[in-house]
Order: sequence, then structure tokens, then C-alpha cells
Amino acid sequence: MKLQFDERGLVPVVVQDRITGQVRMLAWMNQEALHQTLDSGLVTFFSRSRQALWVKGETSGNHLKLHSLSADCDGDTLLALVDPVGPSCHTGRQSCFFQAEDGETLEPQPSAALFELSAV
Repeated sequence: MKLQFDERGLVPVVVQDRITGQVRMLAWMNQEALHQTLDSGLVTFFSRSRQALWVKGETSGNHLKLHSLSADCDGDTLLALVDPVGPSCHTGRQSCFFQAEDGETLEPQPSAALFELSAV
């Protein structure tokens, strides 16, 4: 797979649940994150704000287990099909894409009880 990284050495990654088809999130990878993802089977990103590698679920336990990785026709975007373990959004939602254009919430925020149950 030939990839076109941007001027910062990054490529966007669309993360999709391989079973449901739900788009979970969009994040960025550099070459090192890509290699670590392929080696470990756990999706690893590059945090633009911290300028460091970030294994999704490293602190929360909500990992993204890689099923497959493919590039788009231009080689400048990746699609990661994953088996998610828990929610993908830092808000506790399954997907980061929950805000409709009219401002409505498409997915209700889980209650604190769900977070407590997931910790058991």
C-alpha cells in the first residue's frame, strides 16, 4: 500500500466498526503509528496536540482491534475496519459523530451507570 503523507508526515484515518458499519472516529497516523498498529493489532494514532503516539484505549480500556486497513484511491486517507472494545468517543458515546447539522444529538449520552458497569 503506497501512502501519501501530508507535509506534517500525517495521514487521516477513518475508523469504522467492521460489523455495524458505524463510523466511530477520525484521527491521524504518522509512519510510526502505522507500523505500531500493524505490529500490535491495536489501532495507534498520532496526537497532533501532544505530538506523541496514542494507543486508543490506553487509559480507558476502549481499544480498537484492527481487522483491516486500506487506502483510498489517492493513497492519502486510510480506512481502518475495527472491532471496538467499548465506546470510541471521549464523551463515552459509541461514535464521535453524534451531532446533527441542526444541533440535535443523534446518539444519547450514556448514563454514569454504564461507565460504572463497563469498569466491572
